[in-house]
Amino acid sequence: MARQGRGGPALATAAIGSFVAGLIATLLLAFLAPQVVKLALTLGPREYFALMVLAFVTVSATFGDSALRGLTSLFLGLALACVGIDGLTGATRLAFEVPQLRDGIETTTLAVALFAIGEALAVAAMLDPPDGMHRVKGSVKMTGEDWRRSWKAWLRGTFIGFPIGSMPAGGADVASFLSYAAERKLTKHPEEFGHGAIEGVAGPEAANNAAAAGTLVPLLTLGLPTTATAAIMLAGFQQFGLQPGPLLFVTNAGLVWTLIASLLIANVMLVVLNLPLIGLWIKLLSIPRPWLYGGILLFATLGTIGVNPSPVELGMLILFGVMGYGMRLYGYPVAPVVVGLILGPMAEQNLRRALAIAQGDWTTLVSTPVSAVLLGVSAVFLVVPMIMRLRG
Repeated sequence: MARQGRGGPALATAAIGSFVAGLIATLLLAFLAPQVVKLALTLGPREYFALMVLAFVTVSATFGDSALRGLTSLFLGLALACVGIDGLTGATRLAFEVPQLRDGIETTTLAVALFAIGEALAVAAMLDPPDGMHRVKGSVKMTGEDWRRSWKAWLRGTFIGFPIGSMPAGGADVASFLSYAAERKLTKHPEEFGHGAIEGVAGPEAANNAAAAGTLVPLLTLGLPTTATAAIMLAGFQQFGLQPGPLLFVTNAGLVWTLIASLLIANVMLVVLNLPLIGLWIKLLSIPRPWLYGGILLFATLGTIGVNPSPVELGMLILFGVMGYGMRLYGYPVAPVVVGLILGPMAEQNLRRALAIAQGDWTTLVSTPVSAVLLGVSAVFLVVPMIMRLRG
């Protein structure tokens, strides 16, 4: 659409579609989350461990081109989660006589290193020149035909994105691709797809924003991050001493409903800021890339030192940043590392509780229908992608 001189309407339908989808998805979150909490309160250690295994498997299988590489990244995160004092016995593990490691590895340090420093190093190391930028020409106003072709795509994208975002194997990327495929099948103008069809922008943009709200359902009610962004949010909660889960709605109900209300306000601000300031956002792309990379490294370092001013913390930031660059270089996904660090202690705690209750009997992990089904689904998510890849 930008090549056709219609970049303005493309940005407009993206902004309005995101607003519509975000508004509807936030309302669905407000109505569905309490019902999920009621279900979550009936779960025991076995069911929570099975839920976390499902999260581990789906995140590992979803990110990256290979399930083996995803699992390798996950086990790296689980190994990092073992550093520090054991919550049940009080024994120090893998601290190597370094006092700062007794409290474990800070999730924010690992996340900033992998997602900010590692990404900046990886992009800066690319030798290919950046693609040319297509400037927005004319008005951002949509014609009557644009509105007629967009509103149905917005609604379809919303109701595709929200449930996909709520699933452990979902996420914004999956929702966007499914929405695009649906619009391509339902459109009356198939020849325009790939050459500037407005439905191809409207549907995926709505699905993307609806999926973002959908990820908050398992995050807030069960404490399970289904995307890398949700993992960062979970780390933010934990940084302030909050543990998302069913009890969060009981102990911090005001915080939860304030968060949901803020999402409604944010969706309004999305339109208010996006449409009038499109020209400003386009100009941000003209920032020299070396300045951009240098700024990312500077603010990432200052942020980490500000939270925990320690040479050990700074050393870990650099170490994990280089590790993140190496993982990208060799095709290993970084999101499972963060998920493993966050959910690893919770999975270990629930596993040990379940085995303690059953006096060491491992069959207790599949002794209830819920835990058995969840572990069975985990096995399917792990095996089926491998079979599909082998069959091409």
